[in-house]
Amino acid sequence: MASISERLRNFHPVRKIVYFFVGLFSYPGLAIVNKLKISGTEHFEKLPKQKVLFVSNHQTYFADVITFLHIFCAVKWGKRNRLGVPYYLLNPFTRVNYVAAEATMKGSLISRLFLLAGGITVKRTWNKESKEVRKGLDPSDSRKIHRALENNWVITFPQGTTKPFAPGRRGTALLIKQVKPVVIPVVINGFWRAFNKKGLKFKKKGTVLSVTFKAPLDIDFEASTDIILDQIMDAIEQSKDYMMKGKHHWITKE
Repeated sequence: MASISERLRNFHPVRKIVYFFVGLFSYPGLAIVNKLKISGTEHFEKLPKQKVLFVSNHQTYFADVITFLHIFCAVKWGKRNRLGVPYYLLNPFTRVNYVAAEATMKGSLISRLFLLAGGITVKRTWNKESKEVRKGLDPSDSRKIHRALENNWVITFPQGTTKPFAPGRRGTALLIKQVKPVVIPVVINGFWRAFNKKGLKFKKKGTVLSVTFKAPLDIDFEASTDIILDQIMDAIEQSKDYMMKGKHHWITKE
């Protein structure tokens, strides 16, 4: 049976309230203090309302996801590749969940509140405090993501860390094989420079924040998880090939 907190997360009026206040608080940092550059939202036009998985690289704990939610809401109101005036917060797009580490989301009052915006908490494969090592997602965590995909869009970060070019987790590829969703790759940049690790404080104002949504991937769901994972990592530009091509003077430890 779902807990009270899980029921609240899936209660859309509660999500709308959280979106409104989180959106108002975060909008200036994305669109005024910094410069948000969006591309690829034309790929949303024919997407179904469920079984859509957004896979992205990861640079901050919260700013990345908050930006996605802003963009989804703006697109719902007919905007393409821009936010404009945030009147979209009056009736936001709430059919979306995001995957986050349980330890991160229970770390503060703000993170607990943000869970109500549709968070799906999962246990990390490796926990540096307990030294516990797991080879994959807890079955209950997998079921939560499966259920979310049956009804909504889901945002996930295959690397499970904000460290650039970290290897992807096979759990994402296994999920794709099992559910067979539409998979949209997303490449973000600039967030690590503009915000602190949590994404709640400014580091450098006037930074260009880029979010690029690519066309849905053509995935062979019968392929091995390794092949699917390689395809995902290349699409989000976090593969070894991209690491060898690019400048990595900005790489920092998690």
